[in-house]
Amino acid sequence: MSTTVETVSSAVIVAIDGPSGTGKSSTSKAVAAKLGLSYLDTGAQYRAITWWMLTNGIDVNSPAEIATAAAKPVIISGTDPTGPTITVDGEDASGPIRTQEVTSKVSAVSAVPEVRTIITELQRSIAAGAVGGIVVEGRDIGTTVLPDADLKIFLTASPEARAARRSGEVKGSDLAATREALIKRDAADSGRKTSPLAKADDAVEVDTTDLTLQQVIECVVTLVEEKRTAA
Repeated sequence: MSTTVETVSSAVIVAIDGPSGTGKSSTSKAVAAKLGLSYLDTGAQYRAITWWMLTNGIDVNSPAEIATAAAKPVIISGTDPTGPTITVDGEDASGPIRTQEVTSKVSAVSAVPEVRTIITELQRSIAAGAVGGIVVEGRDIGTTVLPDADLKIFLTASPEARAARRSGEVKGSDLAATREALIKRDAADSGRKTSPLAKADDAVEVDTTDLTLQQVIECVVTLVEEKRTAA
């Protein structure tokens, strides 16, 4: 019986960063599955803590309130790339964290230093526990969370391409409004004082604007295989 999962000759930690709409999640999951690695969506963790704040009556416009409550929720992330899971206090949060309300508030919550400290520690512990290697995707993985990652990749794409992809994901969404929201989110994530969205100096930049998802996946798989061969 044949299998599409390749044998992992050596554990490798791969950091994939970039703004929304660049194909980060789809690429990361596919690469991890193909190479037999674990997978972590760090953005889902920030969405999870934001959802918890909203459902527990925390004023998400108050950094002080957010900071005080940051350590309360218990967030557990499953790292199987073929079926990643996330629970908050034992409750499946994979659906609720994708609502527009959470999307509109996650930048404000994730900008609070206390939140980033707690979530960063959680991410590092998950990466350290992935004995066979892991693909970790987010916005500050290569710069802050895992600065010693074996391979750092920064995905980019034009605002137009990103908006088109996001509009395709959300039925009935307005392309211009989606583009405006993405640019606003970029500014918030890049401008925050604590762990801003940024490309690590030693990251490989991949512009996905004119590439299909399959082409991006193949490109990243090649980069990982080259890194493992050189190790």
